[in-house]
Amino acid sequence: MSSTFEDQREPAGLSPEDLGRIHAHARLAPGEIAVGVIVGRTAEYFDFFVFGIACVLVFPSVFFPFESRLDGMLLSFAIFSLAFIARPLGTTLFMAFQRRWSRGTKLTIAMFLLGSTTAGMAFLPGYNIIGGWAIGLLTFFRFLQGIALGGSWDGLPSLLALNTPPERRGWYAMLGQLSAPMGFLIACSLFLFLHTQLASDDFLEFGWRYPFYVAFTINVVALFARLRLVVTEEYTRAMEERELQPIGIIDMLRRQGYNIFVGAFAALASYALFHLVSIFPLSWITLGTTQSVNAVLTIQIVGALAGIGGTIASGIIADRIGRRTTLGTAAVLIGIFALFAPWLLGGSQIAQDAFIIIGFALLGLSYGQAAGSVTSNFEIHLRYTGAALTSDFAWLIGAAFAPLVALGLSARFGLVAVSLYLLSGVACTLIALRVNKALAERE
Repeated sequence: MSSTFEDQREPAGLSPEDLGRIHAHARLAPGEIAVGVIVGRTAEYFDFFVFGIACVLVFPSVFFPFESRLDGMLLSFAIFSLAFIARPLGTTLFMAFQRRWSRGTKLTIAMFLLGSTTAGMAFLPGYNIIGGWAIGLLTFFRFLQGIALGGSWDGLPSLLALNTPPERRGWYAMLGQLSAPMGFLIACSLFLFLHTQLASDDFLEFGWRYPFYVAFTINVVALFARLRLVVTEEYTRAMEERELQPIGIIDMLRRQGYNIFVGAFAALASYALFHLVSIFPLSWITLGTTQSVNAVLTIQIVGALAGIGGTIASGIIADRIGRRTTLGTAAVLIGIFALFAPWLLGGSQIAQDAFIIIGFALLGLSYGQAAGSVTSNFEIHLRYTGAALTSDFAWLIGAAFAPLVALGLSARFGLVAVSLYLLSGVACTLIALRVNKALAERE
């Protein structure tokens, strides 16, 4: 393994003049790169969280009215997982587009596809109008969402990681991760406003469609925010000098394929927690009718703010103790949290609110440095493709089936299933971090 979570190497074989030119590009304002990362990824998270929230509040009634509310949610969560299955396929397909045309062309196609498929869901008739075709079209659009998200990888997180001072890498790695709680905050706020202002029938008839409409506009804004970076001459040159170019997937897997899985499992505790504090509590609490939908959405907005705070804190902490140590410590804290999860989520309203807020804070602390396992685990020239695939598989293994598994098992065996799910993610993270350290020491 060429580098660890704590180490960044310069490309081998460069002259002092070449290194000087790269370091000059390193002064091209990492903050500007960070803004592009935040804006672009917030749009992606918004699209996915809109779908996830709708899986609880909308789809069981609109697309699965013939099932119980629980079974309708489970079927919706099964469709939810399809985007994460499709994501590696999208990465592979769009990497070929970039090698054939350009990064800007690839990104434009991917972002328009992402926005169009999300907005397209807003126009879908319900099951009562066109029957099974409604479910089929929803499934098709969701799969395309995953293809588009895989294609939207622009390499900016990797460029950001390579263009920041060593003592500030934890801070800049955190900035891009802020997109997750920010995207959830926007999506949750929109649904709360609509659910509060509209009657139940009006919300299910047309109100829920508005966030899906908004997705297209947000994606267009995000596209231009990213294009103003990735197609400019100076950033194109910086990407080339840092060897951040797509390589063949087969070559990638042959040369450092093991790093994809080490990186994916190293952040598994974070990804396992991701949907268990955002999507799953909304389904569990509303099914149990212990709180109103509006009350849960309100506390989840508070939780998203706690997630932003935890993410910011992760950057400060990681620069003091290191990213690998931060990830390991956060995993242990998630493990402790998992032991109390059944008592919190199955308890009073205050206990349920505590589960959401504490969970989001721990998510921010862990997820804030999850990018470190993606961006610094590969040789420089393999990093562009390797980082994309590592992220894809981390989402697939850790988060894709979390709402489905957690709700299905909890409904049958109780909330202890949530504890076991989180503890399995913690164990995978700690083992992967230990493997990474052993490989680094060996080399």
